[in-house]
Amino acid sequence: MPSRREFLGSVVAAGGAAVVGSWGVRAARAEPPPGGGATAAGGFTLPPLPYDYAALEPHIDEQTMRIHHGKHHQTYVDKLNEALKGHADLASMTVEGLLAKLDTLPTEIRAAVNNHGGGHSNHSIFWTIMGGAGVGGGEPDGDLASAIKSTFASFDGFKDSLAKAAMGRFGSGWAWLCLDGDKLVIDSRANQDSPLVDGIKPIVGIDVWEHAYYLKYQNRRADYVTAWWNVVNWKEAASRFGKAGG
Repeated sequence: MPSRREFLGSVVAAGGAAVVGSWGVRAARAEPPPGGGATAAGGFTLPPLPYDYAALEPHIDEQTMRIHHGKHHQTYVDKLNEALKGHADLASMTVEGLLAKLDTLPTEIRAAVNNHGGGHSNHSIFWTIMGGAGVGGGEPDGDLASAIKSTFASFDGFKDSLAKAAMGRFGSGWAWLCLDGDKLVIDSRANQDSPLVDGIKPIVGIDVWEHAYYLKYQNRRADYVTAWWNVVNWKEAASRFGKAGG
């Protein structure tokens, strides 16, 4: 059986080369938990946005946010719940727990959990690491800023690396800043594949599926990636970073 990394075909940084640096962090988890767990009655639910649909204007438009959150993310939730019917033991787990043990799940639901559980988890993180005016944009500070500088030499070096990963992702997928052990890495994944499957902890990620930007930017992915930096919530990213490792 292929390893988790072979199964998902992770690509790190531009040109497939890992960008890493040592940095110790503390363990815990953000509130609310990314992706959340099943409800008491069983079944995952769509997490509400932590801001209004129009809050990210003009960088990400309201109509895109409504469709992206209310339609695309809702579909991942619905399909994940459908895949877990008849598996009560799995339906009571968190989506993070499911993804972490993906290669032990029943073969008949593994692909669905990867696709739809990954979509649920990825988007649940994505919403929380963005914010509108007065929240998004700027640069991180504190431990996260120091870790980025240690790994990428500068914040601009980090931005360039993540942007290259986002632009270099052929077709649909994501580009992430993650913790792999005690190392920061740029991690690019196809479709809704999640870094969590490999035990890698996502800190900040950009969705480069066309549905994330096409209404406003059409085929201009580079313009979307450039604009996205204006909505990154570095306070939330720093919180995720501080709670991600051991």
